[in-house]
Amino acid sequence: MDAMQIANGIPMWIACGVPVCVVLVQAITFLRKAYQAGDKVGLTKEQMKEAIRSGAITSIGPSVVILSGMLSLLITVGGPIAWMRLSLIGAVMFESTAANMGTSAVGVTLGVDKMTPEALTMALWTMIIGSIGWVLFATFAANRMEKVQDKISGNNTKRLTMISVAAVIGVFSAMSATHLVRMDKNSIACVLGALIMAVMMCITEKFHMKRLKEWNLTIAILGSMIITALL
Repeated sequence: MDAMQIANGIPMWIACGVPVCVVLVQAITFLRKAYQAGDKVGLTKEQMKEAIRSGAITSIGPSVVILSGMLSLLITVGGPIAWMRLSLIGAVMFESTAANMGTSAVGVTLGVDKMTPEALTMALWTMIIGSIGWVLFATFAANRMEKVQDKISGNNTKRLTMISVAAVIGVFSAMSATHLVRMDKNSIACVLGALIMAVMMCITEKFHMKRLKEWNLTIAILGSMIITALL
């Protein structure tokens, strides 16, 4: 049987649809729990609705990037697998790299050579096993992270905030550095994204444009993508 027939078959859609449904249930459950917690700590309904709206708008930009990655995976490993993997993990670079590593193990170059059933199996196993560590860590360590935070910060909320901000800056700096040093279109897109974001922040802060500020990330991502593609 052809590999892409297997990848896009009804059994694969059913198998991949089950975990996606689980993720949807989790998202709805977390949203309800967060809403209930906000009510308990004294947040008004308007504040909670504003937070939900802001979060939804901010997620548009990153979602477009994930969608573009899904399109490339859809061609190479089929629709169900691309849909399932990027719904669960959402790391475009990891999924593409893992799939390529899996197919390379059996002599198939992803996106170049014809996909075989063996290569498809290797790609799927590599993508799944490679992300098990994240799932296990979150499952067994998430409930202990509060104690770790308290120990590191010494119950000092200001110190904890500084550590959290430094960690976020460090992570995004490391991710950006890998693109900047390549001196290619990825580098251009990275610089353009930073410049557009800086300009948008200045404009929205100066003119107190709160509604537009929520779109800054989306505008920066899409703007840099479109300009780089046109160059």
